[in-house]
Amino acid sequence: MRKFFCTFPQNLISEPIVSHTLGEKFGVIPNIRAASITDSVALVAVEIEGEEQAIEQSVEYMRERGVQVEEITEDEGLS
Repeated sequence: MRKFFCTFPQNLISEPIVSHTLGEKFGVIPNIRAASITDSVALVAVEIEGEEQAIEQSVEYMRERGVQVEEITEDEGLS
């Protein structure tokens, strides 16, 4: 399992990228740990569980769609 902080631009806020697409397309299990959503931006802290390659592919997919994705290391924690 790895943890990420994702910033979604306005045009992607209504798409179920984390809640549906990642699991459907890459077979990972996303777990949203925190979120702040406004009309113009969505900030989401998410844990992604699964095979390492599938996690990498899901992160790359989000980046290709225009999501800013930063990995959260343990000392920055989401515990």
